[in-house]
Amino acid sequence: MTGQRDAPARYDIAVIGAGSAGLTVAAAGAAFGHNVVLVERGAMGGDCLNSGCVPSKALIAAAREAYTGAALPFGITARTEVDFAAVHAHVHDVIAGIAPHDSVERFEGLGVTVLKGEAHFTGPDSLAVTTATGTRTLRARRYVVATGSRPIVPPIDGLADCAPLTNETLFDLTRRPERLAIIGGGPIGCEMAQAMARLGASVTVIEGAAILPREDPEAAAVVRAAMQRDGVRLLEGRTVTRCTRESTQKTLHLSDGSSVDADAILVAVGRRPTTDLGLAEAGVAMDGPAIRVDRSLRTTNRRIYAIGDVTGGLQFTHVAGHQASLAVRAIVFRLPVSYDPAVMPRATYTSPEVAQVGATEAEAKAADPKATAWTAPLEGNDRARAERETEGFVKLVLSGKGKLLGATIVAPHAGDLIATYQLAMAAKVKPSALASFTPAYPTYAEAGKRAATLYFGAKLARPWVRRILTLLKRL
Repeated sequence: MTGQRDAPARYDIAVIGAGSAGLTVAAAGAAFGHNVVLVERGAMGGDCLNSGCVPSKALIAAAREAYTGAALPFGITARTEVDFAAVHAHVHDVIAGIAPHDSVERFEGLGVTVLKGEAHFTGPDSLAVTTATGTRTLRARRYVVATGSRPIVPPIDGLADCAPLTNETLFDLTRRPERLAIIGGGPIGCEMAQAMARLGASVTVIEGAAILPREDPEAAAVVRAAMQRDGVRLLEGRTVTRCTRESTQKTLHLSDGSSVDADAILVAVGRRPTTDLGLAEAGVAMDGPAIRVDRSLRTTNRRIYAIGDVTGGLQFTHVAGHQASLAVRAIVFRLPVSYDPAVMPRATYTSPEVAQVGATEAEAKAADPKATAWTAPLEGNDRARAERETEGFVKLVLSGKGKLLGATIVAPHAGDLIATYQLAMAAKVKPSALASFTPAYPTYAEAGKRAATLYFGAKLARPWVRRILTLLKRL
């Protein structure tokens, strides 16, 4: 690869991992005049581009088109046929369209030295990189570990013999499995279950607790009903005890004695940070499977920062990108930074979408018994009624003193709508501002305004307020 042979052994910044977090640091560091080396053992772009956000959202988009092909409530009838090989081509065309932005050639053009190989710390200030041409030792003033995470495959008896899929292999399928069993009802499991069902597969989800266990139960209930309408079979409160295989048929045996037959099995039970880097030799401490960092994203080795999934916590591309920007400020500009996970939004791209920022209603009331929740159902929103998408809501959670603690949205485009409340929390915007802002009509954004006005409407019902209004009326 160009740039390797004559590259210096000492750098200002060494970045390990070319996913969204690592690429952000590498590009910004080079742009501000730092000598940057970027090490990646797999595909440029990391999980997000190759097996995560990009392909999954492309698949979901295809599934949405298949689902809306016959829109009976609108008076439209049509016959929808799914060519799964063409869906596969669409997904990979989307990846290919974005890939040049994350490519080796682009980053070398920015002045970054890119090494394709395995990185391993050999000391507190030395990194060995093994490439196709041999092993070399690098040193840098600062290191940034951005190696991401990998899907967990649970140690279920017989599962390995059933060739389970993960998000790293699901998007390689060119033929639709007629019967798909999904182990895990978190965001990935629910997104892929609904998408594959809409594309014509018979889908069963097995979840040990309830689906979307981190989300507001009322929001999860809306998604549950939508998934079931789309034909997804949900087996909640059950676990897989073993898996058997006979020819191409795979059978999952469950904790309640029942079983599920499938042509393919997708495992979606979570992810584990990728930390096989010799971190102990670098003096980097761990918190369980993740790298321990402080609020400035520094590890126990002051030269080494860690960002993204490898630190545990919120495993989202936008969180990794935000942490990367903080690392750049700290390393390049030597500014104090502080990562606050409380104002990081999350979204699950089912239909309808679920988005959350800050505390859920239950979390807020556990911390503050005087906290309140104000909900505007979509059935009262004109845009939702026009589009026949009335199953959902916007919920604002406020402290006893009226501070915005969180927002829950279950609605079309909830991932976009949550941005208003993320900004409000980050900027410490008062609920009065949320109640007084004017969204365009008709939009789903009006539901958020309605939720905020409900809070003030309740205040107006207080007896002492009514007395003051009565006096004012006489003036």
